[in-house]
Amino acid sequence: MDEIIKIENLFKQYTLGKQVIPVLRGLNLSINRNEYVALMGPSGSGKSTLMNILGCLDTPTSGKYILNNHNVSTIKEDELAAIRNKEIGFVFQQFNLLPRLTALENVALPLVYSGIAKKEREEKAKDVLHKVNLADRWHHKPNELSGGQCQRVAIARALVNNPSIILADEPTGNLDSKTSIEIMDIFDTIHNSGNTVILVTHEEDIATYAKRVIRLRDGLIEKDEQNAVRRPLASPLPI
Repeated sequence: MDEIIKIENLFKQYTLGKQVIPVLRGLNLSINRNEYVALMGPSGSGKSTLMNILGCLDTPTSGKYILNNHNVSTIKEDELAAIRNKEIGFVFQQFNLLPRLTALENVALPLVYSGIAKKEREEKAKDVLHKVNLADRWHHKPNELSGGQCQRVAIARALVNNPSIILADEPTGNLDSKTSIEIMDIFDTIHNSGNTVILVTHEEDIATYAKRVIRLRDGLIEKDEQNAVRRPLASPLPI
């Protein structure tokens, strides 16, 4: 199997004063390229901490994390930021769009840090906006878009660098049911086009879109199983 993520004996703890708080307790995990995985678990299970480590937003206290053949467990912050920008496309519950920028400018932003010229940035941004059915909204700012449209912009931004992994943290948390289905159909299409998708959610119905569900409890994996009943793709997009 072609592993894109391999985690071995991963520990993460935080220190508050004299108190040491363990969060991840020797976790082991492998995810293959082009898998579609949902991470689940109750509050305090460690899923948010694991998500931050998977996304190179945090580093483990001990253990090994291999991301696409890079050992990112112990590298410096500037190296970590460079790998994060190249390897991970993030989609957040709050969209995290810059309010003064247009949809096109928001999508093109990760390319600025890659040193790509403005014309090429705009062409790439327009291309991914077209893929999420927002080609006619590229000049609109976030306050001129619906919640679903803002999340489509955020997905386009995540895709624009052609990352190894799309990491989505509660991507439908601020959306109504109909819009949530539309957004999850986009993730299904992204996965079907060859991307690795890791979805962090507490909603069972959203987790049904993934092919594999990993449940955490007390900093360890409680269950790791293939999803027997997946929701069908309702409206494929030409990604």
